[in-house]
Amino acid sequence: MAETMGMTRARFTLLFAAASALAVGCATVPAPADPAASPEVGIASFYGAAHDGQRTASGTRYHPDRLTAAHPTLPFGSRARVTNLANRRSVIVTITDRGPFRKGRIIDVSKRAARRLGFLRQGTARVRVEPLGEAAEARR
Repeated sequence: MAETMGMTRARFTLLFAAASALAVGCATVPAPADPAASPEVGIASFYGAAHDGQRTASGTRYHPDRLTAAHPTLPFGSRARVTNLANRRSVIVTITDRGPFRKGRIIDVSKRAARRLGFLRQGTARVRVEPLGEAAEARR
């Protein structure tokens, strides 16, 4: 085939090798995932009754019957899916406050969220926190 196009076999091989190397060099390789954009796994707790009606860091008042949470870095008003790893129950919360301020904890959820997640009696649970929408983009 190379001879019919006026090329010697050596030239054809060289051209083919160069084209292959160029094609491999131009292939897109996905960038490594940013650890800040990936879900977090750790311990969740919930707000106690003493916080009812108190102002949060975002300026809103905490209400135990709303699906809200405190997170150290997610933007106020953003949403996150919190999944209890023991029972696979999940809930979507809105970030309204900063915290938690206890070592080893990654999120504080409202009483309603803790009830839905099934850890109200235990007080804490091992959870996965996945930022949703703009919160996920903001963390990248």
